[in-house]
Amino acid sequence: MKYFNNITDTIGNTPLVKLNNVTKGIKGLVLAKVEYFNPGNSVKDRIGLQMIEDAEKAGLIKAGGTIIEGTSGNTGMGLALAAIAKGYKCIFTMADKQSKEKMDILRAVGAEVVVCPTNVAPDDPRSYYSIARKLNKEIPNSFYPNQYDNLSNSKAHYEHTAPEIWNDTEGKITHYVSTVGTGGTMCGTAKYLKEHNPNIVTVGIDTYGSVFKKYKETGIFDEKEIYPYMTEGFGEDILPANVAFDLIDLFIKVTDKDAAIMARRLAKEEGLFVGWSCGSAVHGALEYAKEHLKEGDVMVIILPDHGTRYLNKVYNDTWMQDHGFLEQRTFATARDIIKNRKADSKLVTISKNTLVGDAIKVMNKEGISQIPVVDGKEMVGSLTDSKVLQMLLENADIKTLSVGEIMDKPLTFVGLDNTVDSLSSMINKHNKALLVSDENHQVHIITPHDLLMAMAL
Repeated sequence: MKYFNNITDTIGNTPLVKLNNVTKGIKGLVLAKVEYFNPGNSVKDRIGLQMIEDAEKAGLIKAGGTIIEGTSGNTGMGLALAAIAKGYKCIFTMADKQSKEKMDILRAVGAEVVVCPTNVAPDDPRSYYSIARKLNKEIPNSFYPNQYDNLSNSKAHYEHTAPEIWNDTEGKITHYVSTVGTGGTMCGTAKYLKEHNPNIVTVGIDTYGSVFKKYKETGIFDEKEIYPYMTEGFGEDILPANVAFDLIDLFIKVTDKDAAIMARRLAKEEGLFVGWSCGSAVHGALEYAKEHLKEGDVMVIILPDHGTRYLNKVYNDTWMQDHGFLEQRTFATARDIIKNRKADSKLVTISKNTLVGDAIKVMNKEGISQIPVVDGKEMVGSLTDSKVLQMLLENADIKTLSVGEIMDKPLTFVGLDNTVDSLSSMINKHNKALLVSDENHQVHIITPHDLLMAMAL
């Protein structure tokens, strides 16, 4: 009889599938390694099992223990499947930008899910990194795999993913492409492939709002590169230990919109019902291939997960339209809005130590409704005329308070390439305006009035 002892025995040996339609006009052979054939439908099944087995060997977790991890969803699924096979409990922390499907899937396999805010710094006590570490300290016999810095992550791909690619291409692979988040898939695989052929070109896919590309090119960790983005599962505002930059020859950045459109194309044109970051990987890979791939080259692209994680986002027409991601929407971008401003226009800010009365005078003089609040060079809050008016009606004495005592949270930073429709979806009663940093790191504000003007053109 042929059977597997448990579900984790089915992990790996995923197929390479030739891309035929989205690659029109591109020379060479382009292959996708389709990781949704893993039992948990993602590449992260590989590292979930590896991290737990290595932890068991090191005595870091005992029978009946609890696995606690910060995850965008897929690593959690891989850990959960291994935990079921081995008898562990699971608690996962997730950023609130992750799809509801990912959270529901994790709960379906018995995990507890703790949802944390996205738009906070990694070391903020509310971040999903910090909450995971806190729970690990509080819960006895718990194990925090920390996929970002746990080198078992890269090891899984060095020992399994890379040999599969090498063997299935008979060593003919010339280009390897992967999104980069924790860095394990990219760098574990790249290490093995470059050991076997140093001439293999490794292309990392990054997203706007992530620090990787600039850090690779300049060695500078630039916090001004960090701002919220919607694509899930890759890009970072930290430098994980699994990201070995010397193993990545170059990075290509891909916008949320281009990634979403390519994911839908892969489903319709290739029959590959894949996740959002898969669209990022293929779009970036093909941008590179158009210029550099030649006859006889063999490019392998990792497709990390399955489309079922994104039914209410990328594969929902209404959601796509609301965010300006359908191709027929041609509204302007944040870049266009700030480009059309006067060259000498400057962002007006106010110190958190300024008196509210003085802040009102500044807003009246400048004719503005929202103003960012700063502490030195750091954006620490915001002030709106509607809130100040409401508070004045209740208590005229607030004019003698400092701005820091009544300010709201800082305005959200967005990317230059976000469309007007996408920007509009981010404006609400809790977020009255947006901030964007240009190529020269000058910060600009985008207000509802700016969006109305852009839509009227």
